[in-house]
Amino acid sequence: MSMNPGPGLMIHSDPGVRYPSKAFSKVLQEKGCVQSMSCKGNCWDNAVAESFSHILKGQYLNHEIFKDFVQANIGIFKYIEVYYNRRKRHSANGWHSPAEYEEQWFQLQKAA
Repeated sequence: MSMNPGPGLMIHSDPGVRYPSKAFSKVLQEKGCVQSMSCKGNCWDNAVAESFSHILKGQYLNHEIFKDFVQANIGIFKYIEVYYNRRKRHSANGWHSPAEYEEQWFQLQKAA
């Protein structure tokens, strides 16, 4: 996975004050990102992001103590990139890790 995703990256947020702002939307547009935002009162729009946040907090953050922001940043990066994306199996992905599922998707795109 790339540290600098290309155009088409979807950024999902709730409709908080800063996210629908013109400045935030302009940055996303300049980077080629697609903005996805929950509708007011529609919790289902945000279910995937909320599920991931719950897993991150429950399986990792609630069991760690970080001495500073740098240590927290490195630890969270390792959890997501080394464990979650590469090894954690998901029922929604046919019990494949996100990296395996993404690779299968790319292979199907090449074959089509």
